[in-house]
Amino acid sequence: MELPIRTHYDMLGGEAGVLHLVNRFYDLMDELPEAWELRKIHPQDSQESRDKLFKFLSGWLGGPGLYEAEYGHPRLRMRHAPFPVNIQMRDQWLLCMDMALDEQINDELLKMQLKNSFAKVGDHMRNQAG
Repeated sequence: MELPIRTHYDMLGGEAGVLHLVNRFYDLMDELPEAWELRKIHPQDSQESRDKLFKFLSGWLGGPGLYEAEYGHPRLRMRHAPFPVNIQMRDQWLLCMDMALDEQINDELLKMQLKNSFAKVGDHMRNQAG
């Protein structure tokens, strides 16, 4: 008998876990002076950004494809093209996400896998040098 494969979505606690991660990520972006440059390129009201990230991460982590159902293919680089994504912006984004992961996840292997995956996406998103 094969055991069902547990996705990262499942290991984070499904919908509630992903929502918690997204909300903590944006809360940290609001709170951390080190993330100020990143925060100021986002809308003052971050609810739409929170919703879109939740929907994207839901599918990206192996859960329901909410983002694709509503918006189509994510096309991350294209959708972020209007924004300056350099090393500083990438690092600020990863700082907030890494801290949110550290607070939420006790499983060190899962945490490492997610941090590595987010770092790869962050590098892929860069559209400016420096």
